[in-house]
Amino acid sequence: MTMSVELPATLDQPEAARAAPPSSARLRRYARPALGLLLPVGLALLWEVWVWLGYSNGRLVPPPTRIFATVMELAKSGELSRHIITTVARVAAGFGLGVVAGTILGAVSGYWGLARQLLDPTVQALRAIPSIAWVPLFILWLGIFETSKIALIAVGVFFPVYLGVMGAILAVDRKIVEVGRVFRLSGPAMIRRILLPAVLPAYVVALRVGLGLGWMFVVAAEFMGASEGLGYLLIDGQQLGKPAQIVAAIVIFAILGKTTDWLIEIAAAPLLRWQDAFGRQGGGA
Repeated sequence: MTMSVELPATLDQPEAARAAPPSSARLRRYARPALGLLLPVGLALLWEVWVWLGYSNGRLVPPPTRIFATVMELAKSGELSRHIITTVARVAAGFGLGVVAGTILGAVSGYWGLARQLLDPTVQALRAIPSIAWVPLFILWLGIFETSKIALIAVGVFFPVYLGVMGAILAVDRKIVEVGRVFRLSGPAMIRRILLPAVLPAYVVALRVGLGLGWMFVVAAEFMGASEGLGYLLIDGQQLGKPAQIVAAIVIFAILGKTTDWLIEIAAAPLLRWQDAFGRQGGGA
């Protein structure tokens, strides 16, 4: 007499087939980024119709068609690409310097109590200084050319990265560290296997905040006698009374800022794949 056990159908299927998301889930995943365009595109269409119906002349706040025509005019003349490349290069240089300095000092202050007591009060005091207050000092120290502009952007990036790294290290669960000590992990192993994974999510957020401030500080930097860059387009549009050029530069700032923020998200996604967080399930219950 023999006994046979029938396994459920789901257990007989290959692992890859069970793990494959349904077509509706894939559709939602691809459609989710498009949802973010609904609000700006809807507002732009509404304003375009509002001006077309004659409720506004669109002089101070130009409609999207006029802004698009201004962008195309700048692109055809070659000015737009030159200004974009200059601004992106400044943000990239300042962001790199600010991230390196903020990461190193934030890690030292978070990991070493004595360093935190020595450095953190001064850093927090400097963080309260408005960005515009640095402009005359940097011009006096570094001149009016690229060095002062990159230094100002680096200052804007430094503080959120420093604060994010230090705060993330201080917030690491003590029980996890104790587990590492029980297993007699060395200092480098403790950092690599315990601290780094615990700090990484907050570090990515700090990078995104620092990048956003870098894009904000580049405008102040390009007010310092710049002859190229999107900030120069803003000043030029103000002085010549071209609101369409001002709004076009603002829209380009928004597109570049969102694109670079998206690139950080994409680069960090493989490193954060281990997270079992609420937000990774689509934000729903």
